Amino acid sequence: MTNTISTSEPTTTRPPFWRNVKVLRVLAQIAAVIIVVVAIRWLFGNLTRNLDAVGIDTDFDFLDSPARFQIRDSSFDPDSSIRVLLLNGIKNTAAVASVGIVLAIILGTVIGVARLSNNWIVRKLAALYVETLRNIPPLVIIIFFGFAVFTFGRFPLFNPSNPPGEIKFPGTDSNLLIYSKTRLGLPSVATDGHSGVFWFMLLIALLVAIFVWRWRTKINVQTGQPHHRVLYSFGVFIVLAGFTWVVLGQPLVPSFPSVSESGRLIEGGIATNDGYVSLTLALALYTASHIAEIVRGSILAVDKGQNEAANALALSGFQRYRFVVLPQAARIAIPPVINQFLNLTKNTSLAVAVAYPDVTQLTRTAIGNDQPSPQMILILMGIYLTFSLFISLVLNIVNRRLQLAGR
Repeated sequence: MTNTISTSEPTTTRPPFWRNVKVLRVLAQIAAVIIVVVAIRWLFGNLTRNLDAVGIDTDFDFLDSPARFQIRDSSFDPDSSIRVLLLNGIKNTAAVASVGIVLAIILGTVIGVARLSNNWIVRKLAALYVETLRNIPPLVIIIFFGFAVFTFGRFPLFNPSNPPGEIKFPGTDSNLLIYSKTRLGLPSVATDGHSGVFWFMLLIALLVAIFVWRWRTKINVQTGQPHHRVLYSFGVFIVLAGFTWVVLGQPLVPSFPSVSESGRLIEGGIATNDGYVSLTLALALYTASHIAEIVRGSILAVDKGQNEAANALALSGFQRYRFVVLPQAARIAIPPVINQFLNLTKNTSLAVAVAYPDVTQLTRTAIGNDQPSPQMILILMGIYLTFSLFISLVLNIVNRRLQLAGR
C-alpha cells in the first residue's frame, strides 16, 4: 500500500470587504471627509442666506475701502485701505510675538536651570516665580503692567509742561532711554541710500559665517581639534560687515531718541508706547514660567550617567550644562515649547486691555466702523493660523535637526 503526500499549497480565502480592516479604515476616512465637507457647505450656505436676508455683502471688496480711523502712535493715514490697516496690525502683532518669544525662551531657560540649583535661595526664588506667574491669568498680568506700572505708576507724563524722563549715555548728551507713562524711546540706527546694498552684503556675510561654522565643526569631528567655531564664524562676520560698512561710506549710523521741540513727540531712535511694553513683558514673563517647568523636566529626563560622565571629565557647572545637559534636554523640550510659543502668539489678542493696536484690536475697531464682521473675523482667523503654521514649521525643522539619527 503506497501512501501519497499532497504537495498542493493550502488555499487562503480573503474576508469579505465589509470585514476587511484596511477597507473599513479607508471607508471611515472617506465618510469623515464627506461629513466635514457637507457640514461646512451647510454652515456656509446658512451664513450666506442670513447675510443676504439682512443685506450684508459676502464679497471681500471692502478691503479696498478706507479705514477712516487713526492707529495709535502711528503715521497710518485714515484714508488708507482696510488691507493696509490689516498689514499694520500684522506687523504690530509680529513685533510683540517675536520679542516676547525671545525673552520667554531666555528667561524660561534661566529659571528652569535655577529650579535645579544647589543654592537653596536661588532654587526657592525660581520656584516662587514659577508657581506665582503660571497660576495668574495672562490678562491680569497685562493689566497690572498697563495700569499699575504705567498709568498709575511713578513715570512722568509726556507733554510740554511735564517732560518725560531721560537717561543719558555716560559722558555724552545722547539719550540712552526716554521714558514716560505713555511713550518710550530707545537708540536705533539711521540709514541712507546705500542701506539696501549693506543689508544684502550683511546677508552674504552671514552665509559665509555659517559656512565657516560648518567647516570648523567638520574639522573637529575629523581631527578632534578644538573647533572654536563661535570665535571663527563671529570674527568672519564682524570683519566682512565692518569692511562693507567702511566701503559703502557708513550707510548705518547710530540714531538716539530726543524730545521734539513741541514737547509731544520722540524724534530719532525707535519709539514705542506703554501698550507694547506692557503686553510684551507680561506675555514673556507668563510664558517663561511654563517654559521653565518644561526645561526643568527635560533636564531631569537626561540620563544621570551623562552628568556623572561630565563630572568625571572635571567639567564646570556651566560647561556641564552647555555641552552635555542642555543639548540633550533640548531634544525633549522643543515639542512642548512649540505649544508655548503658539500660546504666546495667540495671547497677543489680549492687547485690547492696554490699547495696543494689534491685528485683533484693529479688526474689532474696523467692524465697529461698519466693516462686515464675518469676512473680517474670517481673515483674522486666517492670520493667526498663518502665524501658528509658520512658527510650527520653523521649530519642527529645528526639532528634526536636533533629533538623533536612528540606526
